[in-house]
Amino acid sequence: MLSGFNHLTLAVSDLDRSFAFYTDTLGFSPKARWSRGAYLTLGDLWLCLALDNTRSEQPHHDYTHYAFSIAPENFATFVARLRASGVKEWKDNHSEGESLYFLDPDQHALEIHCGDLASRLAACREKPYSDMVFY
Repeated sequence: MLSGFNHLTLAVSDLDRSFAFYTDTLGFSPKARWSRGAYLTLGDLWLCLALDNTRSEQPHHDYTHYAFSIAPENFATFVARLRASGVKEWKDNHSEGESLYFLDPDQHALEIHCGDLASRLAACREKPYSDMVFY
């Protein structure tokens, strides 16, 4: 049986650029690095950056993305830091809690979000999505 989320691996086209983005811009902690990859952590999240020469820099077209938590009191400062670093935003926020949707250097869609599943479900109970069922 599955017991939880283990790790996330992102294919990257330039390891130095991605390593700098995830450590310097987003604040991940480096744990190991080698010629074709790196292991980083953020809280309990284990992230692997894997050099993949086939990774294209095509624009992001679907809603698949990876969201990271941020405390409301840190949101505005962190958003200002991301925007100052030149990240490209890919979506406007229309859900509960403050969010910023942006792309990493390889066009992986990311989000920083204030809130959690409990706050999302509470908002949905007040204003449910079409045909929403709660369990």
